[in-house]
Amino acid sequence: MTTDQRAIVHMDLDTFFVSCERLLDHRLVGKPVLIGGTSDRGVVASCSYEARRFGIHSAMPMRMAKNLCPEAIILRGNTGIYSKFSNQVTDVIKDTVPLYEKSSVDEFYIDLSGMDKFFGCRQLASELRQKIINETGLPISFGLSVNKTVSKIATGEAKPNNEIQIIKGSEKPFLAPLSVKKIPMVGQVTYKALCDLGVKQIQTLQDMPVELLQNVFGKHGRDIWKKAQGIDHSPVIPYQERKSISTERTFEKDTTDHIKLKSILMAMTENLAYQLRRGNKLTACVTVKIRYSDFQTYTQQRQIPYSAMDHNLTPVVMDLYKNLYQRRLLVRLVGIRFSNLVEGGQQMHLFENDEKITNLSIAMDKMRQRYGDRAVLRAVGMDVKTIGRWNPFTGEPPPLLANRKQ
Repeated sequence: MTTDQRAIVHMDLDTFFVSCERLLDHRLVGKPVLIGGTSDRGVVASCSYEARRFGIHSAMPMRMAKNLCPEAIILRGNTGIYSKFSNQVTDVIKDTVPLYEKSSVDEFYIDLSGMDKFFGCRQLASELRQKIINETGLPISFGLSVNKTVSKIATGEAKPNNEIQIIKGSEKPFLAPLSVKKIPMVGQVTYKALCDLGVKQIQTLQDMPVELLQNVFGKHGRDIWKKAQGIDHSPVIPYQERKSISTERTFEKDTTDHIKLKSILMAMTENLAYQLRRGNKLTACVTVKIRYSDFQTYTQQRQIPYSAMDHNLTPVVMDLYKNLYQRRLLVRLVGIRFSNLVEGGQQMHLFENDEKITNLSIAMDKMRQRYGDRAVLRAVGMDVKTIGRWNPFTGEPPPLLANRKQ
């Protein structure tokens, strides 16, 4: 089937975190609601449409949002509840359609290509949307077109709690009057650069030669031009949830070096947390394992609020290690596992109260992505050079490493 014969649905739960809170407390309906870090240094993770009328938006500092709307109701948020509702929606979709992609905690792509032989694709998508609303109580919108980009933009135009279909052949006229900010890959930096070129509407991009954009933005420019034309051949990737990630270290010589053991565990935690953030994941369960020289193995685990931040995970790991460690016995192996993983890490980071720590982690991650995983490390883990740095969320198998000495 050619790409222009496809039927791709993009579904997005409307103000998802706010909608979950309103299901739990109906008094919040119709009121301006802010969810995120509740301190002045926190940021807005989600806000209701009533709050948006005051100019509030996601990622805005909470202090600024309070000033814009003093009567807003501010909630800390509960990532466990949001993940539960997200899984309920996933289950409805999984039971209804054969091929879907869960791109975040509140977003889905569905491939209905060929289904028009048996049902109308619009009718099938509408029935699925209504089923989600009936079974979960959550408002959801969708866009239907021949590809992922146009469908995602269409969903934004359909909101709140509505649906829209872009008929094949009408993609360019639909996109033309919209702001270039509506193109999924155009962030603030790219938008400013386009504005400097005098480009604010997608139609202007459509009329520009692709070579001009490529000269300014490189390959990124060609991709932007294609999306402006309504061209996107990317497939819907079947959804698979990875349940856990882990790492462990067997020592060449059994050890009782308490400082060394703590340094290794902290380096492991830092690395696994980075892998979570890179894969847009969160963990809700931390396990620490110790194997002694007599091969007796002990583990302890703890359920935690969903997180992927070092400063939340490291104290838990250290506390579990403290409970397990027996000073008089030689240690042969230590390991850490993060389990109960869910999607949506980028959104959930906004619940952190300390904006300074969150921004530091984001800056460190950007340096790692640009210059390599060991470009920036915490001092305590600098001497630990053999922690595995493979990304477990790419679908690639782990590398086969030679025996590593520590």
